[in-house]
Amino acid sequence: MKLEELADRCGEWLRGSGPQSDIVISSRIRLARNLAAFPFIRRCSEADRQAVDRAFRDAVAAVEEWKDIIFFDVNSLGTLDRQFLVERQLISRELSEASGARSVFVDRHETFSLMINEEDHLRVQVMHSGLDLTAAWEQISAIDDALGKNVSFAFHQRLGYLTACPTNVGTGMRVSVMLHLPALVITQQIEKVFRSLQKMGLAVRGLYGEGSQAMGDFYQISNQITLGSSEVDLVKQVGEVIPVIIDYERQARAFLVKESRKDLHDRVSRAFGILCTAQTISSEETLHLLSSVRMGINMGLIQDLEIPTINKLFIHTQPAHLQKLRGITLETADRNVERALYLQTHLRKRTDQN
Repeated sequence: MKLEELADRCGEWLRGSGPQSDIVISSRIRLARNLAAFPFIRRCSEADRQAVDRAFRDAVAAVEEWKDIIFFDVNSLGTLDRQFLVERQLISRELSEASGARSVFVDRHETFSLMINEEDHLRVQVMHSGLDLTAAWEQISAIDDALGKNVSFAFHQRLGYLTACPTNVGTGMRVSVMLHLPALVITQQIEKVFRSLQKMGLAVRGLYGEGSQAMGDFYQISNQITLGSSEVDLVKQVGEVIPVIIDYERQARAFLVKESRKDLHDRVSRAFGILCTAQTISSEETLHLLSSVRMGINMGLIQDLEIPTINKLFIHTQPAHLQKLRGITLETADRNVERALYLQTHLRKRTDQN
């Protein structure tokens, strides 16, 4: 499968069909693993990296259920193609920006990916729509077991799985949930929530994980340390906090409807109007406006427009996706024009039908 074919589709985690999907975009679990026979990535020679890559290719090929898995040699991809996979949440920025032998395996529904030679030899990632951590944990555990039958992971009897970053030692697991929290931002309660999360040992990051800014009112909440906790404990730690944040967001939305419904409706309507009529628009402004529209749909302020459509636009209007869909490389100014046309095409369908 070519990247252009992926561009036309929408990953399973973006369908907006999971539990609490009006606020929770996705549930993600990552596992860090290293092969026992090789040094950590930072001490690997290029020959080591190639050997690690081959070892995982053989391990994946040995799993009968993965015969139709998609493979991309990240090292041979151009900058645009790598950026596309980052926007798609299929690889990390670290894997994109690294050098030497590295690759990724992706299942056709995009519920999981296997990143080879990132910060660790292997990063397994599972993503599900909505708040569905239990199912994500069950899937990633099965993937870990399947690979473990064909390779030997670096493991210490007392410390657990050995990883390049000390905070991942133990289970090597990061549990994260991506939430859309526009009402908490509007009511200026978001910082208070974040301070509470940090006191509980949870990290808050932006749309593209560590080091990224919060765009479109999207935030990833995850555990910070894995050592000393079991996989079940980590899933429970994050899983118990998320419903509280969901409740805070719902309360903030109810407050906005009760106290400033006209202002809220005006905010949503203006956002939708700009998206439908703009002749040029940046990706940052698009995310900001789509955030308001998404909230408006969930609060009943916009009719005949579905959340999966908006979720899709969040990704498809990103720079690399736009260029892949258009089939040509575009400068920033041209992308802004193309983005406006793309938004008009998909959003005006709704106004034309009314």
